[in-house]
Amino acid sequence: MTGYDREVHVAAVGTALPGPPVDNAALARVIGSESVFEQWIDTFIGIRTRHLSVDLETGEIHYSLADLGETAGRRAMSAAGVTPDDIDVVVMGTATPDALMPATVNLIADRLGVNEVPTYQLQSGCTGAVQAIDVAARMLRGGPYRTALVLGGDVCAKHVDLSVDFSRLAPSELVNMILFGDGSGAVVLSVDPPPAPVALREVLVRFVGRGRPPGQVVEWFGMGDRADGRVALREDFKAIEEQVPGLARATLEELLRAQGWIGADLDYLLPPQLSVRMTDEIVKHLGVHRATPVNCVADIGNAANALPFFQLEQLLPMMRPGDRAVAIAIESSKWIKAGLVLERV
Repeated sequence: MTGYDREVHVAAVGTALPGPPVDNAALARVIGSESVFEQWIDTFIGIRTRHLSVDLETGEIHYSLADLGETAGRRAMSAAGVTPDDIDVVVMGTATPDALMPATVNLIADRLGVNEVPTYQLQSGCTGAVQAIDVAARMLRGGPYRTALVLGGDVCAKHVDLSVDFSRLAPSELVNMILFGDGSGAVVLSVDPPPAPVALREVLVRFVGRGRPPGQVVEWFGMGDRADGRVALREDFKAIEEQVPGLARATLEELLRAQGWIGADLDYLLPPQLSVRMTDEIVKHLGVHRATPVNCVADIGNAANALPFFQLEQLLPMMRPGDRAVAIAIESSKWIKAGLVLERV
């Protein structure tokens, strides 16, 4: 096949998490009000564990995004049976790069031994991984490239201040400590079919934030504005609860329409991984009852741009010839709906 007719396949996935899982009891000991706090997490959030790049006892940061991205990329490349010389393009999506410069994608490419290829880093919230897949897939379909390494992940450790009085934090700040975990993922995309090919049928990315106030703000402070009173992270969780289910449904309907499918044609659904409770509600709202949901947020927390790769890692071994799957991601900082369609061929 030539030109834009070339089919793109998912060759392999790799993931990486920092350190051991941190359960709610360990988190509650840091924040305080242990019994009340644990009950609140269980009732309203549902996340059991998450992995953090920061040591909650000492405040020391043990892992960077480059560390995790290197591990995930190496695992994906090994599973796909490709070498650094086989990689034609590298694309990364993240909301929390290690620094403004150099770009984290280039640090990872260097560590993996990839050189003399185009590299791109997309700054985005929870749709960044899908956006990176979209860019890579378009480059593969159009040629002359054959193999792409796509990375995604986030490390929020730089925003964790263990010296604060957590009892004085507003819910919009405290919820971030509970929801989010750190991690990274990678996928190798190729126009050369692997032994058990899973075709990337469609990728959807749509900005839908016109007229909508941000649902989340993450500041990046320089030396000149560190003391101006702004908080590093704040989240309008109520707006997210109200907006995400409808956006997820609109994404699903648009992806199905593009394939000429209906909900009953789906075998697997990879829903947005916000919290356990919200994800369960979104699945109910989507109404795709025949499709098996693929979830991981209960065990790794909301690892943002790493989450689609953990879902894909679960999904690929389960897919049989003819199986179809849709993945959905919603970015709430300024509202993007995104998703992709996979089919085992």
